[in-house]
Amino acid sequence: MSDLMIWVIILALGLGTFLIRWSFLGALGDRELPSWVLRMLRYTPVAVLPALAAPLVVWPVATGGQPDAARMAAAMVTLAVGLVTRNVILAILGGAVTLFGLLYLL
Repeated sequence: MSDLMIWVIILALGLGTFLIRWSFLGALGDRELPSWVLRMLRYTPVAVLPALAAPLVVWPVATGGQPDAARMAAAMVTLAVGLVTRNVILAILGGAVTLFGLLYLL
């Protein structure tokens, strides 16, 4: 790729992300959002955080992108503890103990 093409792509992506943000802040910033939009926006962090963590569990860099039993088990324990206790700290601790314990044993 030429330098010009790279800069065109960077500028296009920058303009695209600006327009996406402006659509909410600039165009809709002074209006009341419908209740269904506000209800859906509450689920954004719940959707984004697993989307960020899932590739690190399924295709970890530490194993060269190969699935790893210790990481899968830690993810399942984290999910189970979180669902049962509804406590984020306990879920994180349960997953961390499982991950480090299985990495030590395996």
